[in-house]
Amino acid sequence: MSTIDEKRVHAANTDPLTLFVATDVGLVRVAVAGERVGEIGLLDRRPAHDVATADETIAVATDEDVLFGEDLDETGFGPATAVGFSNDLVAAAPDGTVARRTDDEWLDCGQLEDVRAIDDDLLATPDGVYRLADDELEYAGLDDVHDVAGGTPRAATADGLFRLGNGWLDELDGRFGMVASGPSGVAHAATETAFYAFDGEWTRVEAVERRVVDVARGVYAVCADGTLLTATDDGWREHPLGTPGAHAVVARPDRKPV
Repeated sequence: MSTIDEKRVHAANTDPLTLFVATDVGLVRVAVAGERVGEIGLLDRRPAHDVATADETIAVATDEDVLFGEDLDETGFGPATAVGFSNDLVAAAPDGTVARRTDDEWLDCGQLEDVRAIDDDLLATPDGVYRLADDELEYAGLDDVHDVAGGTPRAATADGLFRLGNGWLDELDGRFGMVASGPSGVAHAATETAFYAFDGEWTRVEAVERRVVDVARGVYAVCADGTLLTATDDGWREHPLGTPGAHAVVARPDRKPV
């Protein structure tokens, strides 16, 4: 593919971060500092379905294997549809196998049909939310779940957005495909046509018309068409990544000056 590298000047008093975006083209790395976007580059060319991070370590679900760590080492899991961290790395395979990686070994935790997302100990599936507890999968309610978020547990479903309290509580109506938790209780959710933000109450973000598929740290969003959005005082600013078919984004502190 043609190069998508570019340089911009960062704000002087913002901490640099690295974003990792899972796309159909591969894993994209983006240097950011506040609302400013720096170098954009294709880190790995294997189509990526999901990406997760914990303790500055990343994991990537690809058609070939689950990749792990700074060097994107293969783990021997095989093709994966979703990855996440619940203490250890957790992955789901196209055949429904869910496994946890402990001491560089994969432990089979059971079978679920079409795992769509993993966050903390929650898994999103067409049959509902499942919880991974003591290496066993337990049904936790709802139906036709497209995404889950830990912290304050939420689920994006075909019937609406739900928050776990005294049972699953209905927060928003609509067919939701994405939900993400940010710092200090901030959260975001999206349908095919609408993007919502939560900071004490849910409000629709009117200026965003693209389909948002994931949000990192409450201020970096990625859209299905490969557009990166960064939060500013005036709304959300668009930055084309040049990589269509985006699925997920995570952020970690940068390890070198940008």
